[in-house]
Amino acid sequence: MLKKEQLYNKWWNAPTENEQLMEESHRPFWDKIIDKILEKEKMNDFSVLDFGCNQGGFLRYLYSQYPFREGVGTDLGKESIQVANERKGDLPLQYEATASPEQWGHRFDLAVSTAVIYLISDLQEHAYKIKAALKPGGVYYASYSDYSKNPSLPYMREKIDSNSMLPMNLHALDDIASAFFSEGFEAGITRLTPDMYVQLSNKERFFINVRDRIQYEYEEAYLFRFVAPI
Repeated sequence: MLKKEQLYNKWWNAPTENEQLMEESHRPFWDKIIDKILEKEKMNDFSVLDFGCNQGGFLRYLYSQYPFREGVGTDLGKESIQVANERKGDLPLQYEATASPEQWGHRFDLAVSTAVIYLISDLQEHAYKIKAALKPGGVYYASYSDYSKNPSLPYMREKIDSNSMLPMNLHALDDIASAFFSEGFEAGITRLTPDMYVQLSNKERFFINVRDRIQYEYEEAYLFRFVAPI
């Protein structure tokens, strides 16, 4: 039986940071993901799912570069979804506060989650839901960063666990792949590495020094590509 997901107002509750800052900081990361999507040149007739969409920025950004037929974003944050719907304008997008994309049946040609897997505790259930949401042969791109050997991990975990509505989960790459293998998916993986300079900030949010940030950028950021069984 699937667990009932608990909705909340917004995911991130740090007093000096907001979700808009998080959205803006993710745009260079979105570029790296979009660059790795093999289907992006033929998405004009695609139905696209953004699982864990926050304020809906990724789908709007993707549509501005590679227009698709329709997009759906899901998130547990009710206020974030409200912002997403206010910003969609006349784009063919809808946003809903839910973590159950399977409710739409096998609707989606493409699904994406950006920096979401580490907030999911039950990988097996997640794989089941994505399979139920994708069309046969549909593709799911999911980013994941393996911080298990990063010296900044204790600092990062404390900040996430004390300011977010969901705790940080450390998954082995094999465990993520295994959850999708068990649902019949084909699986592939690549690293998400910079192609130019890494932008530094004197207000770094999650790493205690530049070396740890560079370790993440070149060694710890991954993108899975899962293809649903036909």
